[in-house]
Amino acid sequence: MSLQFDPMRCEQSELSLRGQFYFTYVLISKKDSNYYIGSCDNINARLKEHNTGHVQSTKKRRPLKLIYYEACLSRGSACKREQYLKTSWGKRYLKSRIKS
Repeated sequence: MSLQFDPMRCEQSELSLRGQFYFTYVLISKKDSNYYIGSCDNINARLKEHNTGHVQSTKKRRPLKLIYYEACLSRGSACKREQYLKTSWGKRYLKSRIKS
């Protein structure tokens, strides 16, 4: 598994006031079968950024497929969940949730 973490995206922990969710997501590269774990506030736009090559860490691993996501009420909780999923315990959890 190839994992990336961007601490700058996790600074705010504001609660969503307009019913907006923040997402933690897992992508799989169809090129090398490695996972990418990230978080965002607009999952459709973020997936499009990944697949059009606008994200440096996944640019050479396209195409990517969304295989798992979780919705959170705050950016902070989405980032904490992202950090957890990148740990060995988080990878075990994902393995039990994602069945090839």
